[in-house]
Amino acid sequence: MEPVSSQPQKIAPRTNLWLESRYRKLKRGLPQTIFYCPKCKGDRRRRKQCKHCEGFGKLTKESVQELIGRRILPRMQAKTGKFHGAGREDIDVLMLGRGRPFVYEVVGARNPDVDLEELRREIEERAEGAIELDPFVRVRRERVVYWKNTHFDKIYRVGVEMTGEPDAAAIAAASTFAGVVVQRTPQRVAHRRADLDRERALEVLEVVTKGSAELEMRVKCQHGTYVKEWISGDDGRTVPSLSSLLGVPCRCAQLDVAEILTDDPATTA
Repeated sequence: MEPVSSQPQKIAPRTNLWLESRYRKLKRGLPQTIFYCPKCKGDRRRRKQCKHCEGFGKLTKESVQELIGRRILPRMQAKTGKFHGAGREDIDVLMLGRGRPFVYEVVGARNPDVDLEELRREIEERAEGAIELDPFVRVRRERVVYWKNTHFDKIYRVGVEMTGEPDAAAIAAASTFAGVVVQRTPQRVAHRRADLDRERALEVLEVVTKGSAELEMRVKCQHGTYVKEWISGDDGRTVPSLSSLLGVPCRCAQLDVAEILTDDPATTA
């Protein structure tokens, strides 16, 4: 019988690492980060009595952050993770094209040397078509600051519903619009953002008529443009708006980010 060693087992030290990738979001109703209940804030004790979320603590079952973190953290034996996106899209908006850059910060990993490609494939498989990921690249923490502080133009694909039928001349004029729009803080976010007028560059790239009351558009926008409000006009808070250009009330029926205009490559750590 072999003697039992009295030496304590060595525990692997913890380390932090940063994984950069891009995600494509192919499912509507999926937020980028955890959508905590606005009433109980997900607090373990308060959520038990919360009628707003019925004790769930969140308003959605999952998010891009959770779909990724649920696979990374156990595999790397990490304490927790932080999701750092280069901006974010609304919950009902798809993220297409090359995808949105992000850095996933793994905090306190005991098993950092995992097969990242195998991990990526597992994340996609378990997500069941909700997201797709570019290969992970190990980067330095400075990449978080880069993506948070650097802004990029975007191309949107927009489905528009009109109340009334604009004349051909108005559609032609809207199809060639390229200029600056002035947007007062939209009503839907005025409760959490300063009431300011913001100037944003916008260019209409394409307009396709879909019957008498529908359009499909491709629009290039400066970072921070409220596209939904540019479509509707937001009760005069966006000038000019598509509604004012066409002379009929319009609303955004569907919105997708077709591309984020950056070619910046990740720098390996």
